[in-house]
Amino acid sequence: MRKIVVTGGAGFIGSNFVRYMLQMHPDYEIIVLDKLTYAGNLDNLKDVADSTRFRFVHGDICDAALVEETIKGVDVIVNFAAETHVDRSLIEPGGFILTDVFGTYVLLEAVKKLGTGLFLQVGTDEVYGSVEQGSSTEVDNLAPRSPYAASKAGADLMVGAYRSSFGLPTIITRASNNFGPYQYPEKVIPLFVTNAIEDKPLPLYGDGKNVRDWLYVLDHCEAIDLVLHEGRVGEIYNIGGGNEKTNIELTLKILELLDKPTTLIQHVTDRLGHDRRYSLDCSKIRQLGWSPRHQFDNALEQTVRWYVDNEWWWKKIKSGEYADYYRRQYAHRTRP
Repeated sequence: MRKIVVTGGAGFIGSNFVRYMLQMHPDYEIIVLDKLTYAGNLDNLKDVADSTRFRFVHGDICDAALVEETIKGVDVIVNFAAETHVDRSLIEPGGFILTDVFGTYVLLEAVKKLGTGLFLQVGTDEVYGSVEQGSSTEVDNLAPRSPYAASKAGADLMVGAYRSSFGLPTIITRASNNFGPYQYPEKVIPLFVTNAIEDKPLPLYGDGKNVRDWLYVLDHCEAIDLVLHEGRVGEIYNIGGGNEKTNIELTLKILELLDKPTTLIQHVTDRLGHDRRYSLDCSKIRQLGWSPRHQFDNALEQTVRWYVDNEWWWKKIKSGEYADYYRRQYAHRTRP
């Protein structure tokens, strides 16, 4: 049996990855280490919580003793744990540096000390900065323009340094904007979908012409799975959906799917340092045999339908009901 630790596994992408790996690899055991901050939600793991191949550890990746205890004897560590919301990083950058950079350092130190297996760092296309033309390749210089992007770039550089200095078996992936079920409703797609359902305004930054490449979360999970098994140690792999859309295009598609009026769009002052466009060259991972399986329009429709059908999940988050109760539910599972 292969044993994998997934840090940040109660978050959006992490929980989808846990579910995917348990389904695709019946002989794998998954241990989730998650601090359960505002975006970590035990409801995301509700359907796998009773699996004999799943274990949850409540804790912080900055806690060196807990990290060492949790990863002892594992084969793979996949690090999703991060503060990820750009707007929050503009208000309180310190938390991003602590979790994204120092937390990654703590994990790497534990891997170095214990000699555990492969360490895969899940990164973001935002480290490349705004790309006016063309697409970013894995060898391009990093040019982050927000505290969030800078913290993720710092984490990637730390991983690379531990690979070069200490020979740690590491891989870095950098993905474009993800979407799908269980995404915390401060991100644009779940925010706009749930606001539209409730006939609330959709706050669109600036002129709405900023471009993002959208990747369905299950395609991302499949790509990481492939890199874990077929990727080359020491390499970086871009993972993009190939679906570049302006924010206004995306907004209009959401409103159309929900049969809601465009009058719900509310233009607001643009975000500080708002990157105009991200775009990834994914030739490298495509050479491993990966390409997105989900067509964007169909995946977006499925995603919108999920939020329509699962108000139980997002309404308690948006109302503030989700709090310590769910954390206490897993207190008895916090032992590694």
